[in-house]
Amino acid sequence: MALIRDLRSLLKLRDFRRLFATRLTSQLSDGAFQVAIAGQAFFSPEKQTSAADIAAAFAVLLLPYSLVGPFTGVLLDRWRRRQVLVLCNLLRAVLVALTAGLVLLGVPDPVFYAAALVVLSVNRFVLAGLSASLPRVVPAERLVTANSVSPTAGTVAAAVGGGAAVLVHTFLAEGSGATALVIVVSGLLYLGSAAVAATMPSDLLGPDPDRVLPDVRRALRSVARGLREGAVHVWRRRAPAHALAAITAMRFCYGVLTVMTVLLCRNTFNDPGDTDGGLATFGITVSVSALGFFVAAVITPGVTARIGVPAWIGACALAGAVCQAALGLPFLFAPMVAGAFLLGVTSQGAKIGVDTIVQTTVDDAYRGRVFSVYDVLFNVAFVGAAAVAALGLPDDGRSPAVLLGVAGVYALTGVLYGLASRRHPPVIIEGSPTGNGRP
Repeated sequence: MALIRDLRSLLKLRDFRRLFATRLTSQLSDGAFQVAIAGQAFFSPEKQTSAADIAAAFAVLLLPYSLVGPFTGVLLDRWRRRQVLVLCNLLRAVLVALTAGLVLLGVPDPVFYAAALVVLSVNRFVLAGLSASLPRVVPAERLVTANSVSPTAGTVAAAVGGGAAVLVHTFLAEGSGATALVIVVSGLLYLGSAAVAATMPSDLLGPDPDRVLPDVRRALRSVARGLREGAVHVWRRRAPAHALAAITAMRFCYGVLTVMTVLLCRNTFNDPGDTDGGLATFGITVSVSALGFFVAAVITPGVTARIGVPAWIGACALAGAVCQAALGLPFLFAPMVAGAFLLGVTSQGAKIGVDTIVQTTVDDAYRGRVFSVYDVLFNVAFVGAAAVAALGLPDDGRSPAVLLGVAGVYALTGVLYGLASRRHPPVIIEGSPTGNGRP
């Protein structure tokens, strides 16, 4: 299999191995922790779940969390990214232990959400740091392959962690005890991720010493200016700006479909009182979607080598339109699972392409800020999608009009991005620091 061959080839690079292991252990824990949050927020026996409830939860968790994004970029362009990976994972281990205690104490929802928000905000530094660091450990000509393997493997690891958490909820424990157990285990995995990151040299992941600005206070005060500079840098090259616009629109569609899926699993495919069944059904859907991510990682390098990265992004958007309209409208479990698989392929395939364009057309001095803006766009689009879903979706999740609207946005995105990428094709920046591929 090409993916396994590519992974074996990349794993010969010592620095990539360490960064890859850091990602896997971190995102394995992320998956378990996020399922614990979902179980507490959406599949708790004492709660009824509506589209408005889901939108409110996403707004509480993601909007403030999105505000951290600009600060991550400014700091990632000034702090040693390796140190960020080590210290943030240690901090998350402590924070999730406190969160587990709050769950056992039965604190009100706002307190639980606040604790989860802090953990997720720290997570923003880790994910942005991993993305900004990847070009430092692989050669430029292998970034498409690395972007196929590394983030996708991380997503699969998150799905495995989430699946394990679902099994704990379903078979081994019940209620708040299961949630607390999953959260504690995720904290242990964060400690493992910190230990792996600590094996890398402190200056390996950049930024370069002559670009490090020591005055952090001044940097924090100049967040807006730094983001403006990053935005100008992206806009002048146009190709990364168009790619970010396309992935933001696709993320919006993904958000609407996520809310719809939660409602269908909670209130339609299972009795609303059977919260364990609802969570298990949702877990199956997420796992199948993760399998789609894996397939995207397998096929993306070969496809992009033949048709180019921009054409692949546009094709993924158009395929998303077709598969959601064709498979989603029956609102039956089996077609929905098939649609979740194809959604995983198209969503991850497009993201691999966008990651590659941003990494190769944005100067290293701006990568941290640009990837932080990327994260903010991702989260704001998702929250906006949840708000739209709250207005348009009934509690059972069935709405042909909303589903066809999502398919229309996918189609429009594919067409517009295809036109834009022809006018402004990606141009790789010469001299942008990347890894030397040392074994």
